[in-house]
Amino acid sequence: MNKLAVLSLGGSIIAPDKVDYTFLKQLNENLRKYLKEDKTRKIILVCGGGAPARVYQEALRNIVENADSEEQDWLGIRATHLNGQLLKAIFSDLCTDNLITDPTGHINFKGQILVAAGWKPGFSTDNDAVILSERFGGKLIINLSNIAKVYTDDPKKNPDAKPLDTISWDQFKAMVGNTWTPGKNTPFDPIASKRASDLKMKVVCADGRNIENTMAILRGEEFVGTVIG
Repeated sequence: MNKLAVLSLGGSIIAPDKVDYTFLKQLNENLRKYLKEDKTRKIILVCGGGAPARVYQEALRNIVENADSEEQDWLGIRATHLNGQLLKAIFSDLCTDNLITDPTGHINFKGQILVAAGWKPGFSTDNDAVILSERFGGKLIINLSNIAKVYTDDPKKNPDAKPLDTISWDQFKAMVGNTWTPGKNTPFDPIASKRASDLKMKVVCADGRNIENTMAILRGEEFVGTVIG
């Protein structure tokens, strides 16, 4: 059994409008307990941008007409660095590396936890999670956001949208398309989806705020979510 777990933490659960420290306290306690049970277990946490990303991107769009998408991406990336630095500080005793902002660069990963954030424009932190998973031999990415399952369509816009337990990569890619725009809201980013599909990885999308459910996924128990792949 692979002892590495890759958790892609959506900014929507780290900082939905401000930092959700109640959630982060629960995450801290539960992950520490999980890692203490088996010292060979390792976790990679990849942090999204959340509210800070949206607030700054929106500010730029309100000031500059036709704001450059690369500049918007950089604002989102810096927001992920802020969230990532917070997670790195929370787990500093278990994380010997500095915050990872280039998943292809030098990484020791001697501790039990590695914390990463945004890298460069053109995709979201989901793609960084796939790169790190490939690099360190992970086969499963747990993609945690504020939605419990992937739906056949956007449930906010389409009342007939249905939740899915499983979906193939081909079906999922047809749904999310193949282009990335800054702040794009999909269960898993199109660029990351293509890469994960090519590598035959599995991605579980679940509601990260339900910490018991997240721990069930980590332990290979029954859980609520959508398996892609």
